[in-house]
Amino acid sequence: MSSRKTHRAVVIGAGIGGLTAAVELAARGIEVEVLERAPSPGGKMRQLVLDDRPIDSGPTVLTMRWVFEQLFDSVGETFDSQLSLEQAEVLARHSWRGGARLDLFAEVARSADAIGDFAGAKEAARFRAFCDRARATYETLEGPFIKAREPTPLSLTRKAGIKGLGDLWRISPFTTLWSALGGYFKDPRLRQLFGRYATYCGSSPFEAPATLMLVAHVEQEGVWLVEGGMHALARTLEACAKRKGAAFRYGSDVREILVEHSASRGVVLANGERIEADIVLANADVSAIAAGKFGASVAVATPPVAPKSRSLSAVTFSMLAKTDGFPLTRHNVFFSTNYRREFDEIFGAKRIPTDPTIYVCAQDRGADWRQSNDNAVSPERLFFLINAPAVGDMRTFGTEEIERCRDHILDLSQRAGLILEPTATAITTPQDFNGLFPGTGGALYGQASHGWNASFTRPTARTKIPGLYLAGGSAHPGPGVPMAAMSGRLAAASILEDLTSATPSPRVATSGGMSMA
Repeated sequence: MSSRKTHRAVVIGAGIGGLTAAVELAARGIEVEVLERAPSPGGKMRQLVLDDRPIDSGPTVLTMRWVFEQLFDSVGETFDSQLSLEQAEVLARHSWRGGARLDLFAEVARSADAIGDFAGAKEAARFRAFCDRARATYETLEGPFIKAREPTPLSLTRKAGIKGLGDLWRISPFTTLWSALGGYFKDPRLRQLFGRYATYCGSSPFEAPATLMLVAHVEQEGVWLVEGGMHALARTLEACAKRKGAAFRYGSDVREILVEHSASRGVVLANGERIEADIVLANADVSAIAAGKFGASVAVATPPVAPKSRSLSAVTFSMLAKTDGFPLTRHNVFFSTNYRREFDEIFGAKRIPTDPTIYVCAQDRGADWRQSNDNAVSPERLFFLINAPAVGDMRTFGTEEIERCRDHILDLSQRAGLILEPTATAITTPQDFNGLFPGTGGALYGQASHGWNASFTRPTARTKIPGLYLAGGSAHPGPGVPMAAMSGRLAAASILEDLTSATPSPRVATSGGMSMA
C-alpha cells in the first residue's frame, strides 16, 4: 500500500457501499473525502433514539460476514478485532394466526426436526432437499454473478462453461420463487415462510425468480448479532477508512456532480462550495441520479427506474414497549392470512396491505433462543416493519392510515399472544423514506427483482460518464448489507483498474471478480 496521494476521490454518501469503497481507495493511496448529508454514517443503516436509547431502524440482519473479513484483510487489518459479533442460534421465530409457531435454526438438522414436528416428516425431508437446492443455487451464482463486476446473461453462461450449463438451468431463473416453492412444500405456511425471502430484496415472491432461494443458504451460513447494534458496523467501517486517511464531512448535501469535457470533475454542495476531484463515487440510489437530483448533466449516467419497477418501501415503528405473553426472540415474523392479496395490494393497488405480515426485531433479546422468554430490559427496544408501496413521492400517508397500521400491529400481536404497552414510538412512512432518500419514492431496495432479467438491469459500478462510478444497494450486485458492501468493493476495483490502465476501460461486460488492480 502506498501513502502517496496521486488521485482525489469524492464519495457521495456514507452508506455501506460508500464506506467500503472509501476503505479500499484510501488504503491504496487515493485521497478520499466522504460527503454525507446526514449527521452520521450508515445510510439506510440508521438508528433512532427514544428516551436516550438507540434503536436500529434500518437493516437488522447481518449475514455473509466473510465480505467484511476479506475487506479488512485486504487493507492489513482484522475484522474480528474491530467488532464483536455473536452468531444467532435461531434465525427467526415465525407465527401464524391460530397459534402455530415455527423456529428456524442455523443448523439444517435442527430446523428439519422443528419442521417435522410442525408439518410432518415428509415436509422435513422436502426442507432438506430445498436446502440442497438453495446451496447449489448460491454456489452457481457466487463467482460469475455476485462477485463479478459487470455480469450479463452471456458472461454468466461463458463463465459456467459447458459443464456448468446444467447448473444454470437447475437454478430455475425463469420460474418464480412462489412456483418453485410449490414443488418443495405442500404445507402453505412453509411456502409462505420461504417466499418471504423475496422481500429481502424488496420484491414479491409471486414475481421474483426462484434464484432468490439462495437466501436460505446465506442465512444457514450464519446470522450475526452485532454488539452495539447494526449501526456499530457503519461506525467500524468509518473508523477503518479514517485510519487509512479518508476524510468525512457530515451535513454536506451534494447539489450537483460536475461534468467538464464529458467527464466528472467533482461536486458542488448545496451551500455553493465546489470540490474538485478526478473520481466521483455516488453511493446514492441510481433513481436519484437519473431523476436529475445531482444535476441534469449526469442524469444520463444511469437508466431511470420507472415507478412501476420500484422495490418495496415500508412503514416502520421504532418502539419502546413493555411486553408480555409471546416469547420474542431477536427476529420474529407474524404472517398475514392471505399472502397473495398482501402483495397484490402493495404492487397492484399501491396501498398498505389491509392484513400485512409484520416483522419484529426485539433488540434486547440475545442470540440464545433459550433466553427468549427473559425480558431483562423493560421497556424493551422493538422495531416493527410492514411492507408498503414506494409511492412516497406521489401521495401522503395520513394520520388515520398510519394509526390503522399501528392498531393492526397491536391487534395481530395480541392474537399471537404478545401484549404490548408502548411507552415511546417513532414512525417512518414511505413519504419519510423518500425525504431521506430523494428520488426513490421511498423504495428501500432500488429496483424490484421481478423477472429473470431484473438482476442484470441493475447498473454496475462504471457509468457512461468517465470518472463517475456507482455503489450501493440499487447497483450491482443488489440490496442488503453484504451486497451493498460488495458493491463498494467492486466499484473500488473498477476505479483502481481504470486509473492504472493505459487506455480507458471499454464499456463492455466482463466476468472479472474481486481482484484489485
